[in-house]
Amino acid sequence: MSLSKDEQKILAASSAVDTLITEGKIFSGMKIGLGTGSTAMPAVKRLAERIADGTLHDIKAVATSFQTTLACEELGIPVYTLNDRAIVGQLDLAIDGADEIGIGNSLIKGGGAALLREKIIAYNSKFFAIVADESKAVTSHGTGFALPVEIIAEARVPVEKALGALGAECTLREGVRKAGPVITDNGNMILDCLWKAPVNASEMEDKINAITGVVECGFFTKLHPVAFIAHADGSVEVRR
Repeated sequence: MSLSKDEQKILAASSAVDTLITEGKIFSGMKIGLGTGSTAMPAVKRLAERIADGTLHDIKAVATSFQTTLACEELGIPVYTLNDRAIVGQLDLAIDGADEIGIGNSLIKGGGAALLREKIIAYNSKFFAIVADESKAVTSHGTGFALPVEIIAEARVPVEKALGALGAECTLREGVRKAGPVITDNGNMILDCLWKAPVNASEMEDKINAITGVVECGFFTKLHPVAFIAHADGSVEVRR
């Protein structure tokens, strides 16, 4: 057996949802944050299947992007915001993908430009689960997948200078099938940053977020998610 990357994503997502149900981490009546991207979408679909088969009911979802909101609407999962009275700013669980999973389950997220809402939801959840294919597991951050940094457009040049002082080489993310830069769901721009040598993700998260004009960066180091990583041989590694 040799699963493709897309097949691994589906396996990781399905395994995560089913395992979390079995372990009592996902149950009826929960408030669940749902992520964005090519691995998070299979998790949303699997959650909808478990609602449809009667395993779960009365699930309240908070979506991290327009993409996820539309998927939930299509699949019949009720969508709320963190500010709704039914949610009151706190989620029981969030499930999402990641662009890199490091030692200790530190993360880089934001390949889909939804890092701000993803972090708001993750950091306001009692339990956080990550689903990924094996290519996302790394031993260090900074030199592989470019770190997304969401910025205020008017501060682009000073932010680039400040990031350069931290050793980063920055590229303004350009749209695909769109002229000009990517604009996030929040109306901001994305700088993708790489370093010549690995960086301390936890320290760099604080330093980058302290720069005036930065809205949020894609390092997720302030919580310890459980990670479900699918491999080409059909196995699923659970990192806790």
